[in-house]
Amino acid sequence: LANMGFDGVEFAGDFGPYANDAKGLKRFLDSLGLQASSAHIKFAAFDTEHFEESVTYYKTLETDTLIIPWDERAWDAQEIDSFITDLNTLFSKLKTAGFHFGFHNHDKEFNAHKDSTFWDHIAKSTPQDLILQMDVGWVTIAEKDPVEYINRYPGRTLVTHIKAKLPKGIAAKVATNGKRPIVGDDVTDWDAVLKADISVGGTQWFVIEQEEYPDGLTPLQAVALSKKGLDKAILNL
Repeated sequence: LANMGFDGVEFAGDFGPYANDAKGLKRFLDSLGLQASSAHIKFAAFDTEHFEESVTYYKTLETDTLIIPWDERAWDAQEIDSFITDLNTLFSKLKTAGFHFGFHNHDKEFNAHKDSTFWDHIAKSTPQDLILQMDVGWVTIAEKDPVEYINRYPGRTLVTHIKAKLPKGIAAKVATNGKRPIVGDDVTDWDAVLKADISVGGTQWFVIEQEEYPDGLTPLQAVALSKKGLDKAILNL
């Protein structure tokens, strides 16, 4: 990843041999010229029993941005408000400890809820500085416009997942036109997304998340191609 030109990596709970050695992980990243841009976390890692330990780990790693990546309550009409309460509670604790904190979308958060969507309900029921980490790929799957949602909540897209997905409704059609889940080879207007991220969303990090490996590509080969697609879009800014 360092050789591909990445500046950092976002962790998602897997630290390999460094699970209990944040200092060692920081030294390893430093040796590669990489930063820990952000990290996906679980509520359980920041409960009363583990809070101080987890705070110390991420402070040692020198990342100040922590994101809840998944919670099925986020698209459950009966459980959504319980989830929001947990978000707000942890937000307050982590803000006091010096962290930015937020939530990452999938497609179901864009299901209809109370005349809007679950995502809108979460956004409107949380502090203005709680991060709404947009995963552009899942917004595309939900057949929504990522630029519209970045603009709707200014300053809240501090970290964006750059992911190429094909919308469900037209996936079969676009596939025949050479489209594939690689940034730059897909259907997303990445120039518009990046411009909205920077001018409105306050984005500090673009994080490539590659979940599909078309045409027999290995995961790292697919990542390299998406990195080239992202670089091209950045040059158009």
